[in-house]
Amino acid sequence: MIPLAVVAGLFGLVIGSFLNVVIHRVPLGQSIAWPSSRCPNCGAPIKSLDNVPLLSYLALRGKCRECKARISPRYPLVEGLTGFLFGLAAYEFGLSLALASALVLVSVLVALAGTDLEHRLLPNAIVFPATLAGLALAIAIDPARWWVYVVSAVGVAAGLFALALAYPRGMGMGDVKMGGMLGAFLGPYAALAVFVGALLGGLVGGALIASGKMGRRTAMPFGVFLSVAGVLVLFFGQEMWGWYRGLFGLAA
Repeated sequence: MIPLAVVAGLFGLVIGSFLNVVIHRVPLGQSIAWPSSRCPNCGAPIKSLDNVPLLSYLALRGKCRECKARISPRYPLVEGLTGFLFGLAAYEFGLSLALASALVLVSVLVALAGTDLEHRLLPNAIVFPATLAGLALAIAIDPARWWVYVVSAVGVAAGLFALALAYPRGMGMGDVKMGGMLGAFLGPYAALAVFVGALLGGLVGGALIASGKMGRRTAMPFGVFLSVAGVLVLFFGQEMWGWYRGLFGLAA
């Protein structure tokens, strides 16, 4: 399993490089296929040698070769995180359809977290195709229970939609659609992801407010916390559910 994890991790670095393009271009309505990667400051095309995940950033010391403008640390962070999560998924799920689903979900969550953090957007161009992919993979993995994933997607989205109506400042339609997407991949565990995401958001928001770095009315990128929670539930969903049941005295 370790050789597979290494190969998947290296592949994840490449995918992470592509996700950086998605994070930068999709919210701006730009093509992710053309033109080739360019410096966002001077527009100079990035040479293949300067586009190697992680290594090029280190070799260039975080600066554009042409204009010497600083390259956002988001680029190596996304590449490294995607590589790590791909390797972890390969180790956890082995060579299977479940691994394919996990890799797609990880890619989508990294992309959504990046776009929400940087642009405060959860683009339909990412969420809708991902939802269809999640349902297709879920049906292929567990054809007898296909309806569970459909019901989960609709149910989680409906629950978040009700929250958005009741508390529009804290919940946007992008979060609603992202919740439905999590249901397509995670089934009933998507509700747990929403709970964990809300808990993480509350803890981080409370800490920022207490430190004076954020006001009480400041909107937070909830998609980031949903993404973190989605990854946690993907890998540790059963354990987290057992802890949750025990916490509220529901354990058998």
